[in-house]
Amino acid sequence: MSTAVPLDPSADLVAQAVRELSQRTRFPVAFGGLIEDGIVSVTNIIGTRTRSLEGLKVRPERGLGGRAMTELRPRMTSDYGSSRQITHDYDGFVLGEGLRTLLALPIIVNGRPRGVLYAGAWQESPIGGVTTAPAMFVADSVASELRIRDEVERRMRRLSPRPTVFTGSRREDLREGFAELRSIAADVQDVGLRERLSRLEKRLLAVAEEAGPATDSTPTVHLSPREIDVLACAALGSTNAEIAAQLTLREGTVKAYLGTAMSKLDASTRHAAVNRARRAGILP
Repeated sequence: MSTAVPLDPSADLVAQAVRELSQRTRFPVAFGGLIEDGIVSVTNIIGTRTRSLEGLKVRPERGLGGRAMTELRPRMTSDYGSSRQITHDYDGFVLGEGLRTLLALPIIVNGRPRGVLYAGAWQESPIGGVTTAPAMFVADSVASELRIRDEVERRMRRLSPRPTVFTGSRREDLREGFAELRSIAADVQDVGLRERLSRLEKRLLAVAEEAGPATDSTPTVHLSPREIDVLACAALGSTNAEIAAQLTLREGTVKAYLGTAMSKLDASTRHAAVNRARRAGILP
């Protein structure tokens, strides 16, 4: 049985995380949610036999999930019903589904709990590092995505609500955010997370386009992801050595990427390449 109740734009993260929990661990049941107004509302449930977990709302310090959020670390029990280490506020939900083994993983962003993920089984089952490692990876992936979204939203809030009065300093904020996002994305190995970062990148480019000036008749140019990474850093005035350090590349490699980007953009200098890339809508 699967249920999903979208609450906010971040609900898709929980839906994907619950699916990954079910795939990466041997637990048949997975569910979770994010904190809203101080309470975690379980928004996604996979693998249940009943509808008992629907409507579950967890407060910090209450139940296994609440303890995990308070202590900022995973908590687990192989005999939920008789556990003396937790409060039993939510027995009606958990025991109603017949769950005996339960693992709760807090989603932690900048030292604060933002939600909790659960993995459970109907029978008593030992829980060890082999089990918790992939589950923690899923929770950490959600936390990383939320952290990036928070940063992008923070930067977006600093921008003018009226693009027509987009000041030079705020445009530089946008460009710095774009370069930072490209740098973060370059270090991410998870394919799904890279795709979500790509969508955020497109949002930043859309803001830049609305803020003007509009793109001109520059022919369509296709730059590789690394060429865009390097050019985004060069747009901030970074030297080849600084770009290499930021992107974990060799200085010679940076020079090569700049060279191919300049060639594709038909520019004789990096400054001209940056301007052409902006007019083509490749950079903000």
